[in-house]
Amino acid sequence: MNDLTPARLRELKRETKSRPYDLAQELGLPEAALVEADLGFGVIRIDPALSRLIPAVQRLGEVMALTRNRSCVIEKIGTYNDFHDGDHAAMTVDPEIDMRMFPRHWVHAYVVETVIAEGTRRSVQVFDAAGDAIHKVHLRDTSDQAAWEALKRELALPDQTTLSEFAGRAAPEGARIAEDKAETLRSEWVRMTDTHQFNTLTRRLKMNRLGAYRVAGAPLARQLAIDAVPTLLERVQAEGQQVMFFVGNAGCIEIHSGPFQNLKPMGPWLNVMDARFNLHLRGDHVAEVWLVDKPTKRGPAISVEAFDENGDLIFQCFGMRPEKGGDAEGWKRLVEALPAGDDA
Repeated sequence: MNDLTPARLRELKRETKSRPYDLAQELGLPEAALVEADLGFGVIRIDPALSRLIPAVQRLGEVMALTRNRSCVIEKIGTYNDFHDGDHAAMTVDPEIDMRMFPRHWVHAYVVETVIAEGTRRSVQVFDAAGDAIHKVHLRDTSDQAAWEALKRELALPDQTTLSEFAGRAAPEGARIAEDKAETLRSEWVRMTDTHQFNTLTRRLKMNRLGAYRVAGAPLARQLAIDAVPTLLERVQAEGQQVMFFVGNAGCIEIHSGPFQNLKPMGPWLNVMDARFNLHLRGDHVAEVWLVDKPTKRGPAISVEAFDENGDLIFQCFGMRPEKGGDAEGWKRLVEALPAGDDA
């Protein structure tokens, strides 16, 4: 692949109809390498530090926020508000753009301007050390162009020519299981008062999320059938359920809060195409589905969670809390009626 010079990559990008993620997969390159091929040709390398980047993005006004993993893409239109910075975790808290960000994975960032027949597409794109996409911000016609020019000017890094050396991608972790800790897991699980305590518990027991679900078993974690996923989306829409739908990767989690209004399956894709919220889910990537019950001070937090064949989390879906407009009993009835897995 030594012939894949920046000039050749620019040529391939002009010729293809593939999305950047798919083209990168076809070429065996990090997606960020495709972006860097355009340094000096509409792409500017910028500072990825959340403390500088997110306030600059907030000043853009209304934009589209996109977060993805291998199997699912979430897109929300809104404004980045109420930013809380932190060394290990940061967040924006807004009814529309609601995100949790983990700064150590925000390694490479760029502003991208692409001229097309309809005009110029503008975006901020952030990648991890391996060059995999962490988060993207796409400007809209209503976005503040003066703030965009200021972002480009103020966040540009001195080196705009050297190509990055991307790290190797971490191998999938799979399910980490400690059978000898099963009773400890179950006894401490039922004493939790907040869902965030779960990660601390599993780390201490040398397990991860999927491993803990397999070990704990019913009634704490019950395996569902693969077709529980399309059934879930259909019933959320049909019943008008208010849900919190989490999609993320190692560096960013984006959350939709509210109903699903327009389901549009297409081939392997399960799509939600609402006015200010789009979801694109590869149903054929789902390998395991779990119905999970975690106790909290506000009552049980019941979720449906899907994993791919590598054991990576694709999404989590919770019923919205009653104080936020959710229907706890309706959500419980909905998920308990989902098809059970063969081993359940």
